[in-house]
Amino acid sequence: MQQIINFVIRNKTSLLFLLLFFVSIALTIQSHSYHKSKFINSANFFTGGIYETASNVSNYFDLKTQNEILVEENNKLRSQILNDLDSNFVSTSKIDSTSYSGYYKTQTAKIINNNYSASKNYLTLNKGKKHSIKEDLAVVTSKGIVGIIDNTSNGYARVLSILNTKSRINAQLKSSNHIGSLIWNAKSSAIVQLTDISKFAPVKQGDTIVTGGQSSIFPQGIPIGVVDSFVLDISGDTYNIDIQLFNDMTNLSHVYVIENLDAEEIKRLENPVDE
Repeated sequence: MQQIINFVIRNKTSLLFLLLFFVSIALTIQSHSYHKSKFINSANFFTGGIYETASNVSNYFDLKTQNEILVEENNKLRSQILNDLDSNFVSTSKIDSTSYSGYYKTQTAKIINNNYSASKNYLTLNKGKKHSIKEDLAVVTSKGIVGIIDNTSNGYARVLSILNTKSRINAQLKSSNHIGSLIWNAKSSAIVQLTDISKFAPVKQGDTIVTGGQSSIFPQGIPIGVVDSFVLDISGDTYNIDIQLFNDMTNLSHVYVIENLDAEEIKRLENPVDE
């Protein structure tokens, strides 16, 4: 306390000057409208900057919640699109004007493990049997296909990735509807192969490839990628086509799991039990 008193005594002249200076400034601002408006504008600018910074910080920490809300909203929209026979599928890729048929239910899930560097790759989702996830359900993102559920536990599910040499998915040229099989040769995580496309198909670089719809798993028209290159196979009857994927399979987070509600009926019809 004594040190404070000594400091005031030593600097009484300077402190008195500063006090009178701020009092004069306050009186000037108070008695002149121009100075007052300038002061208020400056104060608003300063406090506005603080509020904006605080808001940005708050929004940053709230991003996870907001992303989850957006994913759920997108899932509701996707369900409506899949079940509207007259609707067109629109995604963030170049896909448009593709109609669906059938009845589908979708739900969101998060990828908690993603393998893409082996020859047989799998992904793990944070949902399982207790969330009505079962085998043979399609897994996609807003950009394109990811894979097929091949195993489940109570709380988790395993996805057979399209980057798996065991994967076989029905696919087609969007422009001509020629059907083939989508496989992977384990060489690049960005490129898959489309085989068994007739040599009479009008294939060209940049053509869009979508799911063919000739299975009970994927609806027709889900985006896959574009033609990167193509050659005739050894027999000369069909094309082997390299497809540049829309999805970056090394950078996936949230996905949509699609269930065809007519799948069991289709399977019973196609695979009748002999009596």
